[in-house]
Amino acid sequence: MSPRLLFRTVAIAEAITWTLLIAGMLMKYVLQVGEVGVQVGGFLHGLVFIAFGMTAVLVGINQHWGARLTLIAAVTAIVPFGTIPLDRGLEKRGLLDGDWRRARTDDPRDHTRVSALLRWMLARPALFTTVLAVGLVAIMSTLLVVGPPGGSN
Repeated sequence: MSPRLLFRTVAIAEAITWTLLIAGMLMKYVLQVGEVGVQVGGFLHGLVFIAFGMTAVLVGINQHWGARLTLIAAVTAIVPFGTIPLDRGLEKRGLLDGDWRRARTDDPRDHTRVSALLRWMLARPALFTTVLAVGLVAIMSTLLVVGPPGGSN
């Protein structure tokens, strides 16, 4: 899977989970049919929100976006459906072009420890996937222990 396809897939999933969360909130607060929509939509949205942030950082490092653009990409998930125009804009500017950087190039940005770590992990896809999944579960578990935004009502 290319960086472009990974980013686009998670960006679309993030927008879909926004829809689920908003639908759940409408069910709870407008239709007053209970909390299950918010519980399910909120959990899925939280999971994919974190995955999008992780994906934005991963693709940002691979594509040499720089810290500012990488941070903007990660934060875009806060805005409902914001990941879709972000994806389209990055695509138009050619910032999702290319494959994973598995080999060091003459580009000075490939000479950093972060780039070296990315190349090392890309050479070990099973380990890389496991590390990302464990990180996602650890972040989500921590947030579930802390509780929902705004407290529980």
